Amino acid sequence: MSVKKTVRVIKKDQLKVQQKAERKANSPRETAREMVKTVTNWVTELQQKRSAETANALKFLADIPRPSEI
Repeated sequence: MSVKKTVRVIKKDQLKVQQKAERKANSPRETAREMVKTVTNWVTELQQKRSAETANALKFLADIPRPSEI
């Protein structure tokens, strides 16, 4: 049973590049900011949608004559 293992040679320059790339991963603070930003956008969109629906409903109700006006 001959299992061939590979040896990987990493030069010093490549090691520094790899370490810099690993540091660029999102920190927990940045991840939390992105999550808050996403939820804030969802809430804003929902509020705008409800506002538009309310405005349309009021326009619709304003066009219907009241029984006392007929």
